[in-house]
Amino acid sequence: MSAFLKLSVRDLKYDVPASMVVFLVALPLCLGIAMASGAPLFAGILTGIIGGIVVASISNSSLSVSGPAAGLTVIVLGAIQTLGAYDVFLLAVVIAGVLQLILAIAKTGNIGSYFPSSVIIGMLAAIGITIILQQIPYGLGISNFSFSEVGSLLTSINIGALIICVSSILLLIYWPKVKGLSIVPAPLMVVIVGVGAYLSFRGTDLEIPASQLVKIPVVASLNDFGNLFMFPDFSQILNKEVWIVAFTIAIIASIETLLSIEAVDKIDPLRRTTNTNRELLAQGVGNLTSGMLGGLPLTSVIVRSSANVNSGGRTRQSAILHGVWMILAVVSIPTVINLIPLSSLAAILLVTGYKLAKPAVFAESFRRGSDQFIPFVFTVIAIVFTDLLTGVGIGIVVSVLYVLKTNMANSFDYGVHEDESKQRVTFKLSEEVSFLNKPAIRFSLQNIPKKCNEIIIDGRQSKFIDKDVILIIKEYETLYINKGKQVQLLEINDKQQDLKPKKKLRYVFNR
Repeated sequence: MSAFLKLSVRDLKYDVPASMVVFLVALPLCLGIAMASGAPLFAGILTGIIGGIVVASISNSSLSVSGPAAGLTVIVLGAIQTLGAYDVFLLAVVIAGVLQLILAIAKTGNIGSYFPSSVIIGMLAAIGITIILQQIPYGLGISNFSFSEVGSLLTSINIGALIICVSSILLLIYWPKVKGLSIVPAPLMVVIVGVGAYLSFRGTDLEIPASQLVKIPVVASLNDFGNLFMFPDFSQILNKEVWIVAFTIAIIASIETLLSIEAVDKIDPLRRTTNTNRELLAQGVGNLTSGMLGGLPLTSVIVRSSANVNSGGRTRQSAILHGVWMILAVVSIPTVINLIPLSSLAAILLVTGYKLAKPAVFAESFRRGSDQFIPFVFTVIAIVFTDLLTGVGIGIVVSVLYVLKTNMANSFDYGVHEDESKQRVTFKLSEEVSFLNKPAIRFSLQNIPKKCNEIIIDGRQSKFIDKDVILIIKEYETLYINKGKQVQLLEINDKQQDLKPKKKLRYVFNR
């Protein structure tokens, strides 16, 4: 209760409308993810409720929204099939929650800070593109959509759904621009117009089939509501497969959460930061609760979080309230909710996806240089064609390659100086010289001009020089001394590996 008392009444005017938008976006996503995971539909809604009320109450993230994650659907579906029963799978979710609590206590939440910003921005853009691709069939009123059969599917477009989707997008764009109308949230108007259009289209050529409407369970009594819950089978606590699934869920859910938190903090208009260890704690409690009651694994999810940001949410009240609206919807107005066309919700998500992946995002990344743009593009393409974690991993690998390339290129400054009597070559080593710099240093030492009489290798600015690099320098020192050249090594010695203050050493070799 103390978490609620700390919330801001002043921000309710922003958070209430935003929470309604998040609710409208989250509801079909929760249902769809549950269906794709092979779980009961109510499990998806329950997970959204827990993600809103329980997780947001503990977390200190102002804008993040938690719930069932699309990125876990394949893992959940396979786990349920492997474990053979949903109640056994719930035990794995409970254990995963406990493991996340341990990760929080171990203070592993800062791992998200090590992900490059180009990869985070690429992840957001890729999620935007994925959202757009996923919502196109709902906007067209087409079931079982496949991009490989576009030609034959064009004849299957439901004109009524298309009209609702297009008009909804126009509402979302222009409604907030009309003075005096913006007091009513545009997404709420989209839903109202969508329901009205569906009712008016019935019995006409524009009629929208039931398969293109939201579907949530209809609860007729308190007993029906109680029957929707399921509980874990603790008799399988020693089952090795349960623990494997639990560790898998804990690791992947934690990484997805930390990535999402990093991304949400970047798009927060007020530039607030989240305590990631506390977020892991909140996620652990959330998954523990979800598993105990029959829900799915949950994470912080960028789609709902970005919808929260774009709708003007200010504090975690928005996330908490969206969970409250989900409870009220299931209990009080399931039949009304079931009149909402999926094409209306598709319009909301299409606009959200566009905001994440608009051309300006790509242009800005391009302006930041190839070392930012190339990892960004690789991340986008990899996520769109594989999955979130694989795509982020590929983006990080590409970013690291650019770091290594830069590190290798900046290992030393090379200069050639001539006067009447001699030619001098100077190497000024950088602050950190690692084994990765060996090839560049070896190549430069190997190709010193034949006319050169004096070679100076200056390590006075270096705090660290790798032993392999020192061996290379010593090797060429001996080689050039034997050729009659003058070699000076300025503070190049084996003790530099200790990273301790160096003595001023200077040796000059003449021959």
